[in-house]
Amino acid sequence: MYKEIKDKKKTIAVIGLGYVGLPIALEFAKKVPVIGFDIKDKRIELMKKQIDPSNELVKEDFNNTNISFTSNIEDLKDAHFFIVAVPTPIDDYKNPDLRPLLSATSFVGKVLKKGDYVVYESTVYPGCTEEDCVPLLEKTSGLKCINDFKVGFSPERINPGDRNHTLTKIIKVTSGIDEESAEEIAKTYELIITAGVHRAASIKVAEAAKIIENSQRDINIAFMNELSMMFNRMNINTYDVLEAAGTKWNFLNFFPGLVGGHCIGVDPYYLTYKAAKFGHHAQIINSGRSLNDGMGEYVAKEIVQKLIFMDKTLKQAKVLIMGVTFKENVSDIRNSKVVDVINELKNYGLNVDVVDPYASSEEVNEEYGFKLTKRINPPYDAVVVAVNHKQYLNLNEEYFKAILSEKSLFVDLKGALKNKIEKLTYWSL
Repeated sequence: MYKEIKDKKKTIAVIGLGYVGLPIALEFAKKVPVIGFDIKDKRIELMKKQIDPSNELVKEDFNNTNISFTSNIEDLKDAHFFIVAVPTPIDDYKNPDLRPLLSATSFVGKVLKKGDYVVYESTVYPGCTEEDCVPLLEKTSGLKCINDFKVGFSPERINPGDRNHTLTKIIKVTSGIDEESAEEIAKTYELIITAGVHRAASIKVAEAAKIIENSQRDINIAFMNELSMMFNRMNINTYDVLEAAGTKWNFLNFFPGLVGGHCIGVDPYYLTYKAAKFGHHAQIINSGRSLNDGMGEYVAKEIVQKLIFMDKTLKQAKVLIMGVTFKENVSDIRNSKVVDVINELKNYGLNVDVVDPYASSEEVNEEYGFKLTKRINPPYDAVVVAVNHKQYLNLNEEYFKAILSEKSLFVDLKGALKNKIEKLTYWSL
């Protein structure tokens, strides 16, 4: 398979062209022919115009690529090496929602041929590829895994908004259903990954490795959030404490904050779900998740208490929230925990305006039921810098004083402007 792909005799297809799939498709397309498939026609039309709907890539990233974009499943019949990179969210009960993954698997199964390969990049619990996806591929295609086609798992490690740690510069973990497929898949990815490839011992090992990467970060951030709650009661600035503790060489560099997005805020639930199937209650992971999921409510409550202390009438108070995406300098609003802060403040009766230089007001309204404020309307009783977009970090104290009322609150959730604020009433996690 590797040799025929390298010799351009067989074609790669990437299923799902979001923030993970599109970069993979374009990198491979610099070397070999690629079919880029997505079910959303609007996204396909944008990519044909060299526009990334996720706003992660620039027009130049599309240059010198041999790629055809399509939403027509019939076009996938020309491919032999399928990479599935679709979202794996959770449902309202915080259980894995495999519908996008199984739908993509069904698409591939309908065009699967003898000798083809299917590699999954979507984050899943250990066992999902072999226990959930393979049976569906076999049922849909009428073929048998190993004998007729091969599968593998190579978890995505892309960091949205990061122009330094890009796809080719991050070591790629790969795996296959047997020794032959493991090696063929590894060599295929080595066509584009300059940082090197780690061959995992099995598909389940690769699945588990990915899911603990984000679970580990989630637990560490939960610890920081708990410290923040403790130090807040003691009237100690958490970031001052972390700065001091960070002078030790082996102190881990984590900070408090809202943990949202489609990775850290979701992936641990896949692991705890699978653990429960084996009769194990994941105490530390579940505790961390519970604490992080409650941070939006905690932040809103702190803001309300401070405004009451300032003798503000809540139903007349105005709050400006700066930033609604799940992290800085990206347009992605999925599973944004800033929304929890906004909704909780509204539940207390406050008037809330929300701005963001990256987010789409239409998408925010469709996802969360409110629109972004086109033009701010000062004075505000509180300003909350919720996301550290670069535009906000360039603002000075005079700007914030100009849009705040005389007696007001400045909230800097991640402490990025701590050293710039001297006169305003300041609070951070």
